[in-house]
Parts: sequence; structure tokens; C-alpha cells
Amino acid sequence: MKILVLGSGAGGGFPQWNCNCTLCAGQRHGRVQARPRTQSSIAVSDDGEHWALLNASPDLGHQLRSQPQLQPRHGTRHTPIAAVLLMDAQIDHAAGLLSLREGPPIELYCTPCVFDDLNTGLPLLPALQHYCGVRPHLLPVAGSRSEADFEIDGLPGLRWQALAIPGKAPPYSPHRHAPAVGDNIALHIEDRRSGRSLFYAPGLAAVGPREQAWMQAASCVMVDGTFWTEDEMPHAGLGAKTAAEMGHLPQCGQAGRPGMLQALDRLDGPRKVLIHINNSNPILDEAGPERQALARHGIEVAFDGMEIEL
Repeated sequence: MKILVLGSGAGGGFPQWNCNCTLCAGQRHGRVQARPRTQSSIAVSDDGEHWALLNASPDLGHQLRSQPQLQPRHGTRHTPIAAVLLMDAQIDHAAGLLSLREGPPIELYCTPCVFDDLNTGLPLLPALQHYCGVRPHLLPVAGSRSEADFEIDGLPGLRWQALAIPGKAPPYSPHRHAPAVGDNIALHIEDRRSGRSLFYAPGLAAVGPREQAWMQAASCVMVDGTFWTEDEMPHAGLGAKTAAEMGHLPQCGQAGRPGMLQALDRLDGPRKVLIHINNSNPILDEAGPERQALARHGIEVAFDGMEIEL
């Protein structure tokens, strides 16, 4: 299995267009050793020819132009993108669908909750029906069902499993303050030939026993790296909401709420990668103490263009 990181930043990317915080301003002016990042999305393939997008960020057009693997190869019009899978209905994970409107019908995999949100609160799917069209494949993660196995045509070498996880629905969803099963999912993707697998969860509000077991079973985990601390945004003067209120588990824990570092430390064997890094997170500074702390824990930070093969 081939994994290509298209974007590794959280909503707004890094540096964020309207942000003059220490990290964003420092990156712009060369005072902080940090790579720029577009908004979070990855692509996976079993053969390097056919790819599935996992989330479609608002930066998708730029990301596709930057990655030769995802550019047309055959005929006048062509795309190696076989499918798009959405982890949730957040703008920074779904708005990039509009960038695919000139292509063939979009083979879209998502839960019923996400499908409903993208037909109502953020009606991207009705708009796309006037362009390329959308062929929905609803993953039956809803109600009492929290897991579902499925297949994707064009990627027969991969086995897929969708897993309901704790998180937040977007602000325009009726589930924003009444979470429903299927608002947020993770994916477990296994290569049928090698038996190696990826656990992908760019938004993850908590790691309980189920999530811990899924992560331990994977060869590589690529998980929520949004915040370093719970009160990071208020402390930096960038917003009033905490990590928990935004549906993310920070790397550093606090009383009664262990952080992502503790969860990853309990894993024995998997490669550990953080993705969906907010512009406020000090791990963006490659020379900073937080990045050094991650290295001591054996944890990597995803970057745009990063490639992993399992």
C-alpha cells in the first residue's frame, strides 16, 4: 500500500492566510524553522496507478497539481482518482469536492450522517449534480452499528473498514450538540498482499479501549495532531474554544484526560504519525522543544508530500 500525504495542516493550513501569530508570522519571515502546510488530506493506492482520496480539502486543486502521481496519464482527459472517502462533513475535509467538478462522476464513500449534512447544511452534493455528478456509496455506520467493512472498485488489493469514533459534527449539522454515530469515522485499511495496515483518524476526540485496540492492530497510525495543549487557542489569543470543544485530543494530557502522547506511548510496534496540525501547535517548529519531545517518543509529524509504503 502506498500512502501520499497531500495536506498535513488543520483548517486554514499553515501559515494561515489571516493569522499573525508567532508561528505563522515566524514562518513567513524565516524566524521559525517550519514547512508550510495545506489542509489535511491523504491518498492511498494498492498499485500506484489507482488512488482513493481520504478527505477532499479546500486546497485539493493545488495538491493535485503538486503531485505527479495524481495527475492525468492516459488520453485527453483522465484521472487516477478512483474514489473519495470522507471522515466527516467538515468544510476543511469536504469543500475540495468542488475542485473535482470538471471530471467524471465522483465515487463518494461516506456515512449517512455525512451524506445528509452535505445535502442540507453544506449542500455541496446538490451543486455537484449540475456538474460531474456524484455516485454515493453509503457506509452503514449509523445507529447501533459502529463498524462496517467495504470494498472500493479499482483498488482490489485493499481491505477497508470504517470505524465510528468520538468527535464533533460541523457547526451547520443538526448533530453539532447531539452527536450521532457516523458523524466522525476512522479508517483501517489493510493491504491484502503484505498484511500491513494503516489506521487513519485526522480528527479524534478521545482514545478509549476500542480506539486503542484498532491503533495497536495497525502497522502505521496517522492520527489527530491538531493541538499540543487543551487550552492552546485561548492561550494564544486565537479563539475561545478548547481542544475538547472542537473535537480534538491534544498531545499533552491533563487531569482526567490523557493526551495523544500517552495513547501513542502505549502502542508497541506501529509507526506513529501526527497529521492535521493546527497553525497554533508548537510542534510545527522543527527546532522547538515540543518537536524534540515527539522525537523522544518515536512520533513523526506528517508533512505535505510525505510518502509511506506498507
